[in-house]
Amino acid sequence: MNTSKSKPLHQAGMLWFAKDLPNICSLAGLFCALLGIYFAVLKNYPAAIIGMIWAVLFDWGDGIIARKMEGRTDEQKNFGAQLDSLIDMVSFGICPAVFLLSYGEFSKWFLPGAFVIVATSAIRLSYFNIFGLVDNATYKGLALDNNVIVFAFVFLFEPLFSTATFSILLYMMFMIMAGFNLSPLRTPKFGGKWFYGLMGYTVALTIIYAMFLF
Repeated sequence: MNTSKSKPLHQAGMLWFAKDLPNICSLAGLFCALLGIYFAVLKNYPAAIIGMIWAVLFDWGDGIIARKMEGRTDEQKNFGAQLDSLIDMVSFGICPAVFLLSYGEFSKWFLPGAFVIVATSAIRLSYFNIFGLVDNATYKGLALDNNVIVFAFVFLFEPLFSTATFSILLYMMFMIMAGFNLSPLRTPKFGGKWFYGLMGYTVALTIIYAMFLF
């Protein structure tokens, strides 16, 4: 008897899933996160933050698009969920960690903080992939994208401090947010009309930080 598992008669190619509109939006967010990493390494922090905050906007956008689209297969939905989670790891884990390392002059003392950011992201996303939301509108712990929303605002006050002082404040802020990310605290899942608020926030911060570039 042939005990091997049967395979589907037709298996779509990888790029077929990449052409799905919500996934295109997710990949646009990944590109923004990559820009954030690139400019953070170059120590162009205003440009890095612009990339990071746009990554948040696209992260929210892909879910909204996915919920409004009709006729998507289960395979498309599952692929999109996996893609979104992996991109979140880059956007809200690796990118902020690289930013912290860069701002800390890649000092070895900033490595533990960077590791905490990445490890927190991996743990939280793995947990969410298994258990999901507490209910339709509630997360357990602070969602990772909120870290960037808060961080992008706080960094506006960077000119008021010396680099050494602000690097410590930044370190502490990320560690506190990591604690909230993994806490049992229940936080709301923002969506719907909140997306327009995020869009306005993103455009406003983009204009402000763009002024720092010239």
